Amino acid sequence: MNDQIFWIVLKRLRTPFLVIIVTFTISILGLILIGGVDDEGKPYHMSFFDAFYFVSYMATTIGFGEAPYTFTYPQRMWVSGIIYMTVIGWFYAIGSIVTLVQDEALRKALNRNRFRKQVKTLGDPFYIMLGYNGVIKEIINRVGINDYRFVVLDKDESKIDELMLENFYPHVPAIAADVTKQYVLKMAGIHRKNCIGVISLFKDDTKNTQIATICQLLNKKIDIIVKGSSPRHLEHFKSMGLKHVQDPFNIISKRIFYSITAPNIWLLEMWAYGHSLNLRNRDCLPKGRYILCGYGRMGKAIEKGLKKAGVEYIIYDIESKKYEKENDTTIFGDKKDTEKLLELGIEHSACIIAATKDDLLNLTLLNKAKKLNPNIFTIARENSLEELTIFQAAKINKIYILEKILAESTYNYISKPLLDTFILEVRKQTEEWAQVIVNMLNHVTGMTPDYFELEIDLENAYALTLALERGEKISLAQLRRSRADRTEILPIVFLLLKRDEEIFLVPDSQILVKNGDKLLIVAHDEYKEDFEYIVNNLYELDYVLANE
Repeated sequence: MNDQIFWIVLKRLRTPFLVIIVTFTISILGLILIGGVDDEGKPYHMSFFDAFYFVSYMATTIGFGEAPYTFTYPQRMWVSGIIYMTVIGWFYAIGSIVTLVQDEALRKALNRNRFRKQVKTLGDPFYIMLGYNGVIKEIINRVGINDYRFVVLDKDESKIDELMLENFYPHVPAIAADVTKQYVLKMAGIHRKNCIGVISLFKDDTKNTQIATICQLLNKKIDIIVKGSSPRHLEHFKSMGLKHVQDPFNIISKRIFYSITAPNIWLLEMWAYGHSLNLRNRDCLPKGRYILCGYGRMGKAIEKGLKKAGVEYIIYDIESKKYEKENDTTIFGDKKDTEKLLELGIEHSACIIAATKDDLLNLTLLNKAKKLNPNIFTIARENSLEELTIFQAAKINKIYILEKILAESTYNYISKPLLDTFILEVRKQTEEWAQVIVNMLNHVTGMTPDYFELEIDLENAYALTLALERGEKISLAQLRRSRADRTEILPIVFLLLKRDEEIFLVPDSQILVKNGDKLLIVAHDEYKEDFEYIVNNLYELDYVLANE
């Protein structure tokens, strides 16, 4: 890369350097050959150094005067001529340098060189994130400084500038480049040992497929997280063996299904994303007839959820681009639109879902529906986080924000893997089981329980790891004892235990822990601190285990 910069500079400044060399050579040679006189009137010829010194300050217009002796008329005549030649040559060179500084090729080469150095100095595990948008920004903001680092690539230079203005800490190396090129991914560090994976969440499934294929060829060991929603691409990702494929439409479909048929399963999943562990009336979708507006990928996914839930529904196949072309606007609500909603039975329906690609069309459609049926439950698709306040002001009952869903699920996968596993396991359970777990968590920890993940190793559980290496038998029940009084039990819940590939959902309190076990624990900060103190401090652990 340094060679590339050198050759760009050499190519751009070759002619200006030659001009300066030639003008200086002619000027110096003339001053050496033209005779002069010294202070005593004796003949004198300037040395090479004196001539070079004089031409240098004359050409740069500094002007120290005639040196080393007063010039003769022939010398002055020569200097009068070379003044214009050297100054013009010097100004030409300066202009070329200024042009070089603004040169696009040099700027890109310098940016690539700086980017390479930044990636090379990354010592922490990092993800390569392709494309900078609201989803990527949300993920970077949510991931803590002690979790992972990120490297961002985007073809659009304005988006990279936008990222730089965010001033993320720690610094996020970023560059504008074509993310589908192998050399760009190599430059971003895809071959480095501390590169964990690549995240590609473009709207275009074909582009995500192309990137996933390239990344898998370049490094088979890294994790590849991609967005995919069409059946054809999902099947292809499955055949590639990708562990995590983000399908926001499938997530929405499942949430609608569980909200109708198993609200406590829905509640446990939403709690994992920050919802309070309290099922409110507005959280449950109503029984009755549904109107589904929009039959694209999201509409088809929602239909699958409604059909599985056994809900009566009717589809209004409205497409945003076609609607705009026919009506010259995406604002829904004229006389023809009103008649269409009445024809669909809006007055007798329990819920209407606006699932088109256009946020304004979704918003105005639901506003019109509420005027025709004030009691109807409204659900909207929102494509961007930027429009959230507008949708909230419209008092829509439930909003599914694609960018937020993508950001949250990706964040959980990379930063809270046990919580992500818990969500998948909960979906396999019954509503009765979920209700028992919700009641237990509320009883033990309250309606706003926090969670944290812990792996039993020397770094995270020093004392416990040493005790297990000595051969001690320690159960989960023993680890719940209070360090203030070991006869008391800490209000914490072990929600999940992962041992290699084996999963224990809400494990039995008498199960014996082993080194390498990973625990998902529910507890408030105060009791989390107590627990971490016990598993890391030898004396505290001995006390709760009732050892002398």
